Parts: sequence; C-alpha cells; structure tokens
Amino acid sequence: MEAIAAIVIFVLMFALIILDKIPRHYITLGCAAATLIIVFGVCMKSPQAIMETLNLKTIITGNFWISSGESSSSGINWETIIFVAGMMVMVEGMAKAGFFRWLCLTIAKAVKYKVMPILITFMVMSAVLAMFIDSITVILFLAAVTVELSQLLKFDPVPMVLAEIFCANLGGSATMCGDPPNIIVGTALGYSFADFITNTGVIAGIALVVSVVFYALAYRKELTASAAANAGLTVHYPDPSEAITDKKEFVLSCVIFLCAVVLLVTHAQTHLTVALIGVAITILTLICFARDAKEIIRGVDYQTLLFFIGLFVVVGGLEQTGVLVMIAEFIGKLCGGNILAMVYIVLWISAVASSVVDNIPFAATMVPVIKTLAATTGADLSTLAWGLSIGTDIGGSATPIGASANVVGTSVVSKAGHPVSWGRYCKTAIPATIIVLGIAMIVIKLRYF
Repeated sequence: MEAIAAIVIFVLMFALIILDKIPRHYITLGCAAATLIIVFGVCMKSPQAIMETLNLKTIITGNFWISSGESSSSGINWETIIFVAGMMVMVEGMAKAGFFRWLCLTIAKAVKYKVMPILITFMVMSAVLAMFIDSITVILFLAAVTVELSQLLKFDPVPMVLAEIFCANLGGSATMCGDPPNIIVGTALGYSFADFITNTGVIAGIALVVSVVFYALAYRKELTASAAANAGLTVHYPDPSEAITDKKEFVLSCVIFLCAVVLLVTHAQTHLTVALIGVAITILTLICFARDAKEIIRGVDYQTLLFFIGLFVVVGGLEQTGVLVMIAEFIGKLCGGNILAMVYIVLWISAVASSVVDNIPFAATMVPVIKTLAATTGADLSTLAWGLSIGTDIGGSATPIGASANVVGTSVVSKAGHPVSWGRYCKTAIPATIIVLGIAMIVIKLRYF
C-alpha cells in the first residue's frame, strides 16, 4: 500500500512539473509533505522513515564534514543542498565584481563576436571544466555568462544554455569528482580519479565530439537567424577590462574561485566533503565582500534549493517503500546470465530511471545491486560501475529534473526572463542522450568484451 502511495505522489509531482502551471518548488514541497504524512505517517506509521528521509542528524556527525570514505545519500542529501547554496553565494560575489561580464566580453572578443563559435567554445568549455569541478558549479557561472552575452549580442540564450547543460553532464561523467553519482560510485567501490578518466573519460571524450556536432546542427538555424536579424545594428563592444567594477574584489573573486576548484579536485585526497567546501566558500565570499553581503545573500536562488529539498523527500518515499530497490532487482532477472546484456541493462535502466528520478539517490541504490550482481554472476564489477556511471550521468541529461545541473541551468535562464518548457528542453536533450548511450554501448562492447 505504501509503495503504491509513494508512486502515485511521485507521478502526480512529475505531471504537475510537466504542466508548468504552478511554481515547481511549491509542487515538490507539497508532494514532500504528502509523502511524509500519507506514506510515512498513515501507511507506514514509521517515525523512523520520516527521520531517515529528513536526514537531519547527519549534519551534526563528523562524517558529514570530513569523509571517512563511505558515502550515503538516503533521503535529503544535505551535502548537495549546502554545496549548491555555497556555490550560489560565490557566483553572486563573482558577479558583483564583474567577473562574469569580463569573461563574457573576453570570450566574445576572442571569437570576434560570432554566435556559432561562441556556442561551440562554451560547449567544450562546459565539458572540460565539469571534469574537474562539480557540474552544478560549471553551469551556475556559464549560464550567467551566456545570459550576459545574449544581452550584448541580442540572441536567445536558451539554446546555448541547454547545450552547455548537456556537455556539463557529459564532462562530469568523465571523472570521479565531476558528478555526484560518480562520487557515490567511486567512494563506495574504491575507484580513483584515474580509474574514471581512463574508462568513462574515454566514452565521454568520443561522445563530446559527436555532441558538439549534434547541437551545432540542431541550433544553427535558430542562432544564425537571431544573429542575422541584428547584423545591421551598430553595437559598441566595450573593452573586457571595463567590466571589472572593483579590481580588488575581482582579484579576490578569482582567488575564491580557484580555491573552490582546488578543494573540489582534491577533496577525495583531503576527505573534505562538498558540504564543508560549500560552507568554507560561503564564509570566504561573505568576508571578502562584506559591504555587499546582504545583497549577495538576497541574490541566492532559494526557490531552486527548496525544489531540491522537496524532490529528495519524494524520492526518499520511493527509497523507503522499496520501489527503487524493486527497479534495481529487476535488472538481475532480465540479464539471464549474459554479462554484456547485464551491463547494457544497467546502462539503460539507470539512464531511463535517472531521467525522471534524481540520479543521486538512484546511483546510491544501484551500487549495492551491482556489487551483488558481480558477486553472484561473475561479472566484472568495474565494467558494471562504468555502465552505472554513464547511465546515471547521461540519462540525467534527458529531462529538466534528471540532474542537479539541469535544474540550476534552467533556473538561471528562467530567472533572466527566458523560461524553458519541458518540450523545448527535451526536443534536443532526448536525441542527444540516446546518441551518447549508443556510443557508450559500442565502446563497452569493443573494449571490455
């Protein structure tokens, strides 16, 4: 009974988000309340399930701030919430110093203000940066740059941001620190940065080339038409240095950003969790931008943070009632002893599930399943892990709620006055996702079998 209730609430939430008639943070928070009351309270009568899903006690544990090597994301993933909030604060500070406008003008000048070269450059930049920085962070500042650039060159920023989101998730799949699911897989199974870059990184590299071509062709008419419509306008392009509002704050913002990069790249070695990194970056930003601290805090996108919290609770309902485990166990029944088929099933079910269920809790649910499959069938655990990582990271690109970067990126452009509908997002994201998964299947077949 509780499983059915959890599924109904999730499907209702999903349908309301697609209809896009109510602010999405209201939808997820309302459905989260329904999950806590109906699923956990009425059906399960389990205060423990409520506490496990709210996950508040983990915040006061030492492992939440300094990792001991184990990773868990049952219920609300407060590490993600705190980290995203910290990065939002950092981005607001960098924007205050004129960093994004400076970067925008520098890139525009480097490619002679041509829209299509900017699209290609930003896609590659998004993928490369996401290999070393969390994809959420990459999209936070790249989307802001794109909006700034679109205002200068008079083009619609949505196509470019959608391409950047896809490439950020693709680049994130290449390394252990790129996407949260990879952090979960890597820490749980003991894989290093090098293990990921030499396995999922190869797939991501090949897929990036194809994805750049795909998105360039998909948006060529739309972006070139926009550029052509404004070709006759006389536009004054200011010097990039003019964008810097305060040289001292600009330097400080660059230092803070570099600190964030270093901490994120090395957190597997230092054992600092992303939550601690988020708090440290927040404190550092507010200290350096003390006179603008209140304005920076007001600029944080709290609606996105509330959306995440509600989403984690609803997905926690699926976890607590065993729905995600049933989906995962279904893989074992389908494989029929064929190891290659097993890897493909892990890849595709992870991709499909991650397109509608946040890929972080799904990855956490799947890790023990692939360990069991490897132990009982003789399948290579690492190959299953690479299939799981690619499936969750790339499958999460298919819909606006599949991955955290998608939510953040679409929120940035929506906040700037360019709302993104589900139809517009999925029109290119779903075909691109299928293409990349096809590439992954070919590489896995040729390399591991």
